[in-house]
Amino acid sequence: MQEDNSLNIKNAIEESVKVKELVLTQELYKVLIEIGDLIVESILHGGKVLLCGNGGSAADAQHLTAEFLVRLTSEVNREGIPAISLLQDSSTFTAAINDFNPNELFSRNLKTLSKPEDILIALSTSGNSENIVKVLETAKKIKIKTIGFLGSEGGESLKHCDLAFIVPSNKTARIQEVHITAGHALIEYVEARLIEEGFLSLK
Repeated sequence: MQEDNSLNIKNAIEESVKVKELVLTQELYKVLIEIGDLIVESILHGGKVLLCGNGGSAADAQHLTAEFLVRLTSEVNREGIPAISLLQDSSTFTAAINDFNPNELFSRNLKTLSKPEDILIALSTSGNSENIVKVLETAKKIKIKTIGFLGSEGGESLKHCDLAFIVPSNKTARIQEVHITAGHALIEYVEARLIEEGFLSLK
């Protein structure tokens, strides 16, 4: 029984590797360069990155926000890149879902905190979460560029994205694993570009 369970672990890791290999062989990573260039353009014109997601994708959104703001690695000790998580703190979150439609939470925060130069990155494994679709629709209405980190076929969210990185898998865990890997690669690209442009200084 223990050996069977250990095979499950091995299979999960192999599956994760295979999905990442598909990102390379199908050249899906190339859209990350386009996304990175959009972010750099936004930052250079006074914008910032706004991120959101639900559940594990919410954790990924906050994870990436921290790495934009602080740094990704000690090897590149640089200034912060402007970024905000639309999840906010627990008091703001619970007040909003208590007083308003929970599906309006991200949209409300976006309208309050954003300006036209900003970029929205919405993470969703299915692409069909109502609050994610809603915030992407809202962003389009107020002329903010929209980026999707999605899975499978992209879902309803894909219709509202200027650019989308879509993981070729139907499994939530595999999609999230690739999202965070792609997010790290994206931040490395953005920080390198911003250092080249003279926007970021190394400490």
